Amino acid sequence: MVNVHYIFNFILRYIRLFLFLSGTLLILNCAAGVSQKNPLEVALSSDNPKIRKVMDSVENYEVQIRYTQIDRRNDSILFSDFDFQVDKDRYFYPASTVKFPIAVLALEKLNHIDSLSRDVKFYIEGDSVENTFAEDVIKIFAVSDNHANNRLLEFLGQDTINHNLSEKGVSPVRISHRLGFHSDVLTTKPLILYMNDSTLATTSSLMNTEPKALELEGVMKGRGYYAEDSLYMEPFDFSLKNYYPIATQHGVLKRVVFPQNFSDEEQFRLSEDQREFLLDAMQILPREADYDPKTYYDGYCKFFLYGDTDDVIPDHIQIYNKVGFAYGALTDCAYIVDTRNGIEFMLTATILVNKDGIFNDDAYEYDETGIPFLAELGRQLYQIELERKGSE
Repeated sequence: MVNVHYIFNFILRYIRLFLFLSGTLLILNCAAGVSQKNPLEVALSSDNPKIRKVMDSVENYEVQIRYTQIDRRNDSILFSDFDFQVDKDRYFYPASTVKFPIAVLALEKLNHIDSLSRDVKFYIEGDSVENTFAEDVIKIFAVSDNHANNRLLEFLGQDTINHNLSEKGVSPVRISHRLGFHSDVLTTKPLILYMNDSTLATTSSLMNTEPKALELEGVMKGRGYYAEDSLYMEPFDFSLKNYYPIATQHGVLKRVVFPQNFSDEEQFRLSEDQREFLLDAMQILPREADYDPKTYYDGYCKFFLYGDTDDVIPDHIQIYNKVGFAYGALTDCAYIVDTRNGIEFMLTATILVNKDGIFNDDAYEYDETGIPFLAELGRQLYQIELERKGSE
């Protein structure tokens, strides 16, 4: 039986895309309340081959973008959001971008426990690796370390993560599994904490709710996948995996960078010291965290502007962000600042690069298509901001 609703949405999406690329799409939600052409049109209409390669067959790449212009008027901060194909009901795999809210909530939980600080050393029961919470947060942002994320997930538990985000109006979102492997284990492992040189404490295991299958467009992807060295010629099922759409990611970023623009109930409950530490961690470069700069170059986890180059990022460019890359999905959520030119803007974007439609075959066009597109998108919007700043 023909799914009329699906066909209608399919046609509507391509009508919108046609209008966007023909230069007629207008955005009505600007801070000044006046309609203006979406600046994303300018960036995505660029003749740069890194942009054109994607936009000439954009239907193959599942692109979603939100770009926010930031204007300061006296003591007020005004946001103008511009979207391209942003759709919370259209699934993409968020990969390591989920580490951002997990890191934030771990710091928030520490603020509720008087006996703990981010510098307390701990290890997971059954493991011998010792870390501090601060070290794990830095590893998450500097090189997107999976083990660091999973340790913080054991500290929080999936249910707590989802509840606390929902409580702040951060939705829709669903964190259901650890990263680096998809574990179906619902019970968290205890943490062994060094309270001082002679005293250890143990956290309790947490039993989490079994996730329900997501009912979203695009949770079944591709034409095949590998599992345990066998190829299965059927779509890959993402319905039990993490769900963290573009608008939700952007909302978390805004709450962290500009908490004053949100009500007390919507803010993360961080001390100013914890928030400053978090912001420092978000913009840290691998070499600043003592990682080998040859392997972990500056743009390793900074896709926008620098992801396709091994150039050193200049000191006046600061990128507070979290990237994700897995299953051919590339995502970056960033607040970008140029202190020399007085520029600041936010950008969250995702793209899927899986030309053969097979998942888990490690044949994804990250370096050929995905990262160059995101890097050039950042550069195009940065140039728009430069011109906008010059016209003020």
